Amino acid sequence: MARALDAVGDRWTLLVVRELLAGPRRYTDLHADLPGVSTDVLAARLKHMEAEGLTARRRQPRPASGHVYELTERGRALLPVLTALATWGAPALGTPRPTDAVRAHWWAVPLHAVLSAELADRMGPVDVALPEGTFHLRLGPGTAGGPAYAEGPAPEGAGLRLELDATACAALADGTRTLAEAVRDGTVRVTGDGELPQALRSA
Repeated sequence: MARALDAVGDRWTLLVVRELLAGPRRYTDLHADLPGVSTDVLAARLKHMEAEGLTARRRQPRPASGHVYELTERGRALLPVLTALATWGAPALGTPRPTDAVRAHWWAVPLHAVLSAELADRMGPVDVALPEGTFHLRLGPGTAGGPAYAEGPAPEGAGLRLELDATACAALADGTRTLAEAVRDGTVRVTGDGELPQALRSA
């Protein structure tokens, strides 16, 4: 445990991992989605993460320019750690304040855990839309080695789309509501024409 905390035990390292679980990101994108981190601290954390074998820095292929940071296999293996922390911390969230910064994809880790458990037979992408933006989750064993989630709708299309807000996300994350209950009480809206959306709407 002590060695693990040496590698990832500060506040910002695991939040950087959360951002990179969605795929490679530029430094400026990371800084924009980590409100409160200084440029010096972010640069130091990224350097530390490279030294620990959690991330790699590579040049983008042309015509793009600059570099991106991405997780290594060891870095991606932290998803269960983030999932456990998100589940443990969910009851402490409370009601969002008007001054709180919110990014839609911050809910990807806890919702990935919830949907993986509640939609155990579901494999493939699920679109999730909040007022702050849309992201997609990839469920099932076929996601091993790739991003568990990414911003925007799934490029190949998703048969299931969930529309909800941060309050509904928090209720799902802390177990106050199951997905079926949230669909019934209207805090989660389901769209899609496949068997699963129809089953959720009629549950």
